[in-house]
Amino acid sequence: MKGCFSLLLLVFTLFSCKKENAEINENITKEEVVSFKGNSTTKDSLYTFAYLPTSTTKQIVKHKYYTLSYNEKFEQAEWVAYELKKEYLKNNDFKRPYFIEDPKVTTGSADWRNYKKSGYDKGHLCPAGDMEFSKEAYNDTFYTSNISPQKKEFNAGIWNRIEQKTRYWAEKYNDIYVVTGGIAKDSDKKIGTEEVAVPKYFYKIVLAKSGKEHKAIAFLVPNEKSDKSIYDFVVPIETLEKMTGIDFFPNLKNLKSSKDF
Repeated sequence: MKGCFSLLLLVFTLFSCKKENAEINENITKEEVVSFKGNSTTKDSLYTFAYLPTSTTKQIVKHKYYTLSYNEKFEQAEWVAYELKKEYLKNNDFKRPYFIEDPKVTTGSADWRNYKKSGYDKGHLCPAGDMEFSKEAYNDTFYTSNISPQKKEFNAGIWNRIEQKTRYWAEKYNDIYVVTGGIAKDSDKKIGTEEVAVPKYFYKIVLAKSGKEHKAIAFLVPNEKSDKSIYDFVVPIETLEKMTGIDFFPNLKNLKSSKDF
C-alpha cells in the first residue's frame, strides 16, 4: 500500500511540474525591440530556464555553464545561451584542448574533421574566452556542438569585437545573459562529410538586468569580413525571431522599446 501511495505521489508531482513549465513557457506577443523592461520568474541569477529561448528542434542540451539547442539538420546549435558574470572575467593561460563530439547530443554532434581544410574556422558560439574562470568551464566550450563554420576574417574581426564588447558589458552590469547562434536555414554552402551548414549570418543577444528593468541589445552580422562599427549591425530582437522561428525571451513581459544599452 505504501508503494502505491509513493507511485501516486510521484505521478502527481510530475504532472504538476509539467503543467507549471507549460504555463511558464507560454509564448508572449512581443513588440519590435532591442531593449525592454519586464518581470521575470527569477530573483538571484540570470542563468535559469526562465531565460532560455524556445527550441525549434526540441533537442536542448544542458552543460554546467551553458545550454544549447542542437539542430541535427545543420549539424550545429541553433542557439547557445549562458550567463556571464563580472567575476568570470579572467585571463588564465589554459592549454587549448582538442575539439570532441558532445556526448549529450543524442543525434551526435558533428566531428571536428568536417572543418579540416574547409577554409572555415571552428567558431565558438560560447567563447572559450568567456569561460577562463575555470578549467572545467573552459574545456566544456570545446564540444563540437558549440562551434559553427566561420570565415577567418569574420571570426578574428567584427565577431571578435562584439565578443570583446560583451565582456565589457559583463563588467558594466555585473551579470549578463548571452544568446548566440548562426542562421543556417538558407545556407547554400556545406562542409565535410556530414555536410555542416555554413551560416550566412550570426547573431548575438545580450540581456542585462538591474532591479526590475531588463535591457537587451541584438546583433545580426554577415559571415564575412567587415570594418564597420558593431552598432551598424544592431537589429530588433523581433527581426531575429522572424528569421529563426525562435522566441528568445518568452517569459519576459511588458516589453518597451529602447536603444539605450
